[in-house]
Amino acid sequence: MRPILLQGHERSLTQIKFNAEGDLLFTCSKDNGINVWFSHNGERLGTYEGNNGSVWTVDVDPQSKFLVSGAADNTLRLWAVATGKCLYTWEFPTAVKRVAFNEKGTQVVCITEQRMGHQCAIRVFEINAAGDGTKQSKEPLFMFNPIGSKATVCAFTLTPNVIITGHESGKVSLFNVKTGEETDNNERAHSDVVTDLQMSKDWTYCITSSKDKAARIHDTKNLMVVKTFNTETPLNSAALAPNRPFVLVGGGQEAMSVTTTSLRQGKFETRFWHKVFEEEVGRVKGHFGPINTIAVHPGGTCYASGGEDGFVRVHHYDDSYFKSKPYGDLEIID
Repeated sequence: MRPILLQGHERSLTQIKFNAEGDLLFTCSKDNGINVWFSHNGERLGTYEGNNGSVWTVDVDPQSKFLVSGAADNTLRLWAVATGKCLYTWEFPTAVKRVAFNEKGTQVVCITEQRMGHQCAIRVFEINAAGDGTKQSKEPLFMFNPIGSKATVCAFTLTPNVIITGHESGKVSLFNVKTGEETDNNERAHSDVVTDLQMSKDWTYCITSSKDKAARIHDTKNLMVVKTFNTETPLNSAALAPNRPFVLVGGGQEAMSVTTTSLRQGKFETRFWHKVFEEEVGRVKGHFGPINTIAVHPGGTCYASGGEDGFVRVHHYDDSYFKSKPYGDLEIID
């Protein structure tokens, strides 16, 4: 795999996302900035400027028309992908920690932080795509406060009005956004904070990562744990590789302790696990700190990782290598 190093952020990465075609890669970080890059060569296409705090989360709609972001300045922002213009800003009492479009790109779900006397809240907004996109409803379509452990990650499912959430306690739940009712949950999905949740290409299952050092694949209809990938390091992100038998996970020792450990001890590698056999098949090094976020190209041709070190690394797969290794085995790459 040949790496491309993207150097467009001054602080640690928080989330990275490919668009549906895979030609664009969106990155956000604690430096208040959002960048967009061509995924095939790492050329920076542009920036989305306007946030006044760390940008925690981004997502792009299936048509690559709109981008949404959530930030520490207590805003959810809607952007025009092509121009970089901020089309609309929703303001809240606390920071927006997670955003996600539904399958059609017509709705956005967001999680706001539990802080300063405010409960964790989940809101769903209808996106008005008419005209230039600047005429949006200020009020959410639905809003509720999940009872108990606060939600940390979320995504729409294929079931209308149902979202899947991961929580600080480690549980994974299904909520009806119209009623706010928790329709199902798996209290023992993880034993620590759920740090990431990514849907499969067909939206029928998802993968979660956790500080409990495990990543798990869940059926999105009944929350049954299908596969488990146990590591020896806290995980910040996990992704599914379309058209490849891989699960990618990344994490590492907390940033405050990084100076006391070597690169190998810190486990600052993207780790590949076989999706079916639940066995580790390879590692890719490169980051000088914990890996905070991983995204895989929707065509399965490459993946990107964003680290605490402020760098994004894009690795393109060498197809000739996979043809010679029918089971997709990987070697450890320096």
